[in-house]
Amino acid sequence: MKLNELKDKKVLILGFGREGKDNFLFLRKLFPEKVMGIADKLEGIKKPDGKTKMHLGKDYLRALRSYDVIVKSTGIPFKMLPKPVLKKVITQTDIFFDNCQGQIVGITGTKGKSTTASMIYDVLKKGGIKARLLGNIGKPVLSYLLSAEKRNDVFVYELSSHQLYNLKKSPHIAVFLNLFREHLDYYKNFDEYSRAKANIALHQKKDDFLVFNQEDKTVKKFARKSKAKKIPIRGRYYELDKAAARAVGRIFKVPSKTVEKALKQFKYLAHRLEPVGTFKGITFYNDALATIPEATMAALDALGRKVETIMLGGFDRNIDFKELAKKVLKRGIKTVILFPTTGLKIWKEILKEARGGEVPKHFFVSNMRDAVKLAYQNTAKGKICLLSTASSSFSIFRDYREKGNLFKKFVKKLGHEKTS
Repeated sequence: MKLNELKDKKVLILGFGREGKDNFLFLRKLFPEKVMGIADKLEGIKKPDGKTKMHLGKDYLRALRSYDVIVKSTGIPFKMLPKPVLKKVITQTDIFFDNCQGQIVGITGTKGKSTTASMIYDVLKKGGIKARLLGNIGKPVLSYLLSAEKRNDVFVYELSSHQLYNLKKSPHIAVFLNLFREHLDYYKNFDEYSRAKANIALHQKKDDFLVFNQEDKTVKKFARKSKAKKIPIRGRYYELDKAAARAVGRIFKVPSKTVEKALKQFKYLAHRLEPVGTFKGITFYNDALATIPEATMAALDALGRKVETIMLGGFDRNIDFKELAKKVLKRGIKTVILFPTTGLKIWKEILKEARGGEVPKHFFVSNMRDAVKLAYQNTAKGKICLLSTASSSFSIFRDYREKGNLFKKFVKKLGHEKTS
């Protein structure tokens, strides 16, 4: 929807977290006199100004029928909304795609999109291109629509499945990394989740580009449906991210020496196979963002056979851990430290796959300090302890950041304590 079309519409901001507040401030700047609505299930949200109607509490969705346009925050699933109002729903991503005058490089994938977006951004910046980084790792998206020189800008946009779900446009350059079973608490099934992701390429035209992982069968299947010029890539973990950055660099004619220099100097993001350091002879890695088995298995492949201890488990989203159990046994992991609630589920799967053979030592823990203490006690010098839980964090941690930060905190704290 074009911004000028909103001028005479009754607009409701649905969801008033960080994204909802950004949406409201953007529209208020454009339309200082417009009466707008805010709807949120939380009560007690302060009214931002005198021209706003508030719809708060458990019945907040009743307000939807009274507005012409509903600007939905991505955290609210489409399946929660009544079908009659769905035609009126738009998102922050819709607004940006419909009104952006620059070029958009969109990046998606179950894992790796933040790192890849950051790599591409660095490559383009070092190549002298006026690039902007958008999404979960950048500034508020809509603020860039107000910038003066946006026609010459390239917007590197990290796109989640939630942002892509109902998108009717695709970026000029799409990067499609991988598809694993994730967010099935948000979507009806894996097929719906996959189709949401596929929107990154579905609406592309012949003069667009699609950079895709040719080793991922589902991604490859969706790539065939795109009309864009196709650029296949391959690789595992960071090598896949680098391959995507190189491909986008070539599209923008960034010299290969510049690309390689940017990749060599790239500062990896926190909680993504992040080296914490070596303490008491043990090297620790924080991979707190690995919330599905495929991500943990990729981390084990990346680090090799030096991994002796691994921390697994978290919130149960009915994910299958069979392949992870096989990987743990195949890699010869000596110690597994298990968090609730999937920790028990993972351990049972390991026992099942071992078929009575040798299994790692195992410990069930309910806090990070105990987990790290056990890692120090059960990991040999010269080996690796990896936090890569293959489960989301919400069982005992607020989110992956809290989990990863606590891991780093206790690794360093206990690492500096003298051994008795």
